[in-house]
Formats: sequence, C-alpha cells, structure tokens
Amino acid sequence: MASDATAATPRITPAELMARKGGTPIVCLTAYTYPIARLLDPHVDLLLVGDSVAMVLHGHKTTLGATMEMMILHGQAVMRGSSHACVVLDMPAGSYEHSSAEALASARRLIAETGCDAVKLEGGVDMEAQIAAITSAGIPVMGHIGLQPQSVEKDGGYKIKGGTDDAIAALLADAQAVERAGAFSMVIEGTMEPVAAEITRRSAIPTIGIGASAVCNGQILVIDDAIGLTVDRVPKFVKEYAVLRDIVAEAAARYGSEVRARSFPGPEHVFQPKGKAES
Repeated sequence: MASDATAATPRITPAELMARKGGTPIVCLTAYTYPIARLLDPHVDLLLVGDSVAMVLHGHKTTLGATMEMMILHGQAVMRGSSHACVVLDMPAGSYEHSSAEALASARRLIAETGCDAVKLEGGVDMEAQIAAITSAGIPVMGHIGLQPQSVEKDGGYKIKGGTDDAIAALLADAQAVERAGAFSMVIEGTMEPVAAEITRRSAIPTIGIGASAVCNGQILVIDDAIGLTVDRVPKFVKEYAVLRDIVAEAAARYGSEVRARSFPGPEHVFQPKGKAES
C-alpha cells in the first residue's frame, strides 16, 4: 500500500532495527491516525499501531476491545501518513492465540490489507509456535513479554512483573522463546528494572522498554500519554513532553464563548459576493 507521505529516505526495515542491537537506541511511539503519523514519522524509527487504540481513541476499558477491522483501519491511516519509520501492527486479542494456523492467517491479513512492515503479538513460551509460524512465512514479528495488556482480565489487573524468583525465571524463559521463534525484537512492559536489564543483556535481539529499563535497546510510549492528552491517571512510567489536554480544553472554552457572543465567525471568516467590500 503506497504512502501519501513524501519519502525522503527509504523506510526503515525490521532487519535494520534488529541490527541496531547494542547501538543507537531505537525510538518508538504509537500512532493511530494519518495526521499524527505524519507529525511523528520524521522523528522516530518505529511507529506502532497498538491495540491501545481501543482505549485511547475508542473509549474501551481495556485493549480487548480491539478487532482486526479496527487495527486494519488505523494501520492503513498510519501507512498513508508515514514514509520513514518501520510500521508495526498489533495483532488483537483473539486473532492468534488458538493455533499457529490462525496466527499466520491473521498476520497475513494485516500485512496484505495495510502494507505494514511487521506484526506484534503478546506472549512468550505459550506463543512460541505462533511466532515461529509467522516468521517462517517471512513475516517479521515483534514479541511482547512482561505485563501483557491482553491478559489483564486473566491476571486480575495491571500487575508489574518480575517480583519473585519464579516470575523472573518465567520472564527469562519467555524472552528466550520469543528470540528462538525468530522475532526481530521484543517489547518488555511493566517489568522490574533489574529483570528487564538482565533480559536485555542476555538477548541477541533488541528490547523495547515501556515501564522497564533505560538499559533496553529502545523505548516506546503511547503518543497520547507523551503529549499530555491522557485525561485519566497518567502511568508512573510516562514522561509528558507536552500537556495538550489543557490547551485543547482552553481552545474549546474560548470557541464556545465566542460563538455564544456571536464574535465568531468574524468578517474574515465568511464569504461575500464579489465586489462587496468587507466591513
């Protein structure tokens, strides 16, 4: 699928990002829309069309509200708005867990209908066969271990991972499984810092941290969190690089005030017949 954005340089590939292990950190942000993709594209290495779109743009309580159709729609928009960054699409819950055949069919559909560069799925040891099936078909996969939002109901909430010896051993096994299955990178989310750092040191593929460690080979944030559009609780691991929610609210209030006072639209905002002077 062609991009509407003007390509100044070739799009970054998953293989190029994989080769960045141990080099310059990989800059990643989520994107869900055409205009945001255009704004972010020159400044990042990877744009993730995350299933967090279900929460951020559609008002669902968890990422479980994401569907294949939703991911494809937003994936197409982001692809139109980007030309530089590697674009990765989340595989929504229910589209890959049941079998390797289901996982491969879903991955092929996402690639075919959006033209994205790779897919991402959650899980480690339990999803090794699914990751292997997709990568064996030539589709790049980004793994996701640690806190897995699609499992939040099963886990009883958003719980930080890696707090016990057994949990650490399970995380290390998950990381090994993702790497063994052929993923080009993996997200580590909501994980105790020393554990995320140790996984990064042991892994041969890049790790992308979110609520993990500065030692990770890259970092990712949800764009709405990073620019201060989150209207509920801001997570501990988020740094707000701007606070746009206040600006948006103020603009809406000013607009409402001017409309009620009939000061907007003014003469400069309306159209008059030719030859009639503006007053």
